[in-house]
Amino acid sequence: MSLVTTLARIEAAATGRAQPVATVRHRHLAERPLVLVPLTTAGEAGAPLGAMVGTDRDAPRLLVVPQPRDRTLRFAFLAELADAVLPHLESAQDEVELVERSETDPETGRKAKVEVELCADAPQLVVPSAAGVDHVRLLGRSMRFRRTAEEDPEAAHPAPPRLPLLGRWLTHYGERARVPGSSLLLAVTEVLGRHWATGQSRLEDQHLGALLAWITAGDGESGAEAALRAELARDRDGLLLTPPAGPATDPAFDNRRLAPAVARYDAGLPGAEAEIRELVASQLRPTWDAVWQGLDLLRALPPGAHVADRWKRDRWSYTAHRDRVRAGEPPQPRRDDAVTAARKLAARETAQAELAAQEALDDPLVMAERRMAGEAFEGEVIEVEMAYSSGKRPMPRPLVTVRTADRPHLEGGERLHRALESGKPQPGTFAGSPAPGLLTVRLTGGMGRGREPEAGSVPEKGETVCWTLFEHAPRGGPDLPDPEETPWTHGGPPDPDALDAPDPVTPEDLL
Repeated sequence: MSLVTTLARIEAAATGRAQPVATVRHRHLAERPLVLVPLTTAGEAGAPLGAMVGTDRDAPRLLVVPQPRDRTLRFAFLAELADAVLPHLESAQDEVELVERSETDPETGRKAKVEVELCADAPQLVVPSAAGVDHVRLLGRSMRFRRTAEEDPEAAHPAPPRLPLLGRWLTHYGERARVPGSSLLLAVTEVLGRHWATGQSRLEDQHLGALLAWITAGDGESGAEAALRAELARDRDGLLLTPPAGPATDPAFDNRRLAPAVARYDAGLPGAEAEIRELVASQLRPTWDAVWQGLDLLRALPPGAHVADRWKRDRWSYTAHRDRVRAGEPPQPRRDDAVTAARKLAARETAQAELAAQEALDDPLVMAERRMAGEAFEGEVIEVEMAYSSGKRPMPRPLVTVRTADRPHLEGGERLHRALESGKPQPGTFAGSPAPGLLTVRLTGGMGRGREPEAGSVPEKGETVCWTLFEHAPRGGPDLPDPEETPWTHGGPPDPDALDAPDPVTPEDLL
């Protein structure tokens, strides 16, 4: 946790109001996201109890499993879920734009420009909390290897036709959620927590009702009091007024309402199924409304300048998965081979560094954190001295002196970076400190190829500039071999016969 975030949490606790830690929205929000609020039975995360899903906040679709231990009813629920979710996830597959992309020719090894399809948009999936993201990943894991009657006529319990396809899509969205800055699958508590700091712990922020209570607390009531009421307030029957944001249920609800209703359903009493549907809806609807309230708060913030670039990467990811599905490739394996795992880890590390840099460039409040950490400095240009490099072709290397109150961690020759209006960073090096509070930077690029710098490429006297010690576009690691060339020290090449193998039947599959 950064110093600014810590100070914001202290101020939130003192004032009773959540404090903003961002001035812009750092995640993409679709115009019509698909909101999914899942609910599972206590003690068994893989046994769904119900879900509320849809793109219309006023008309959600309610899915219920009246007896979660019944395999047939669970499959019927998952089939309904596929009917509700798959049309949305597949809705952007056919509207594409043609873009040029560099690809390596497998025969010559040379890179060439080729024209490829990129989906013009990508469907977005929103869940209440990080536990909802884990549940989406679990659903994908449990469904993508299922065999339908068409694929395996002898299967004892064939899955509904579109179930494996839904599993593949949910797996992709769940894996993409692990990439820092991705917005294909969003948890509202995580995004709200990125933009507001409360006076409670990060773990307590996972309660969506409590988090919203801190942000929207009214006059005469502190955020702590509103959050406590959201967490603990109960009605006459001892049930929570603000149910958990899923997928777990409230034990009191399970024991006092749900268990007797399920028993009546098992006994075949009339009206029992309708009663269970009403009970499940009573637990899901408050969270459903809270998710949309959180989205309203986020939409009030202007998007950051780099949000569109990160969303374009999500579109590339969506397009690539579409192509794999259409090509008839097998489902994602249960375990990645060594090379694929290393590539994913390297990509996530690069994405994390890039996200941290872009958020700072987009948001002065985030940049203030980096300045306090000694990773950037801002100040007024007080002197610009023209200088040139030595050699056959002298190039401009101006010296820019800045007056600043910041204390960056600089040494001789430290590389620095400044954002330009063109979007490309201008490089420089630390040339020394002529006096306390003064820092001199030697510009080393971003001024054109002529002997004289291009207009506007050198800061002028009196201009306020910000230099960073971190790169604006972090580079990735070294190239990795193809999976077929995995060395024996890392398990050797993957077995192609095991890539499409379904999961073995486990005791958990037998109810």
